[in-house]
Amino acid sequence: MKNRVAELRWEREITQEDLADALEVSRQTISSIENGRYNPSLELAFRIARFFGLSIEQIFMFEEDEGK
Repeated sequence: MKNRVAELRWEREITQEDLADALEVSRQTISSIENGRYNPSLELAFRIARFFGLSIEQIFMFEEDEGK
């Protein structure tokens, strides 16, 4: 799954630490989400979307495997 978390954070000049604090997660969680190593829970995805004032679909893009 791809996402725009880093892009949105940079546009708003928010550090990973600030976003993590606002969402009550670790900075490492934000880093892992941004780098595609971790897909957030549905609850966290909603909290991220709410923080940025966007829908989940505007932030997270699901990509099906090409081989299927």
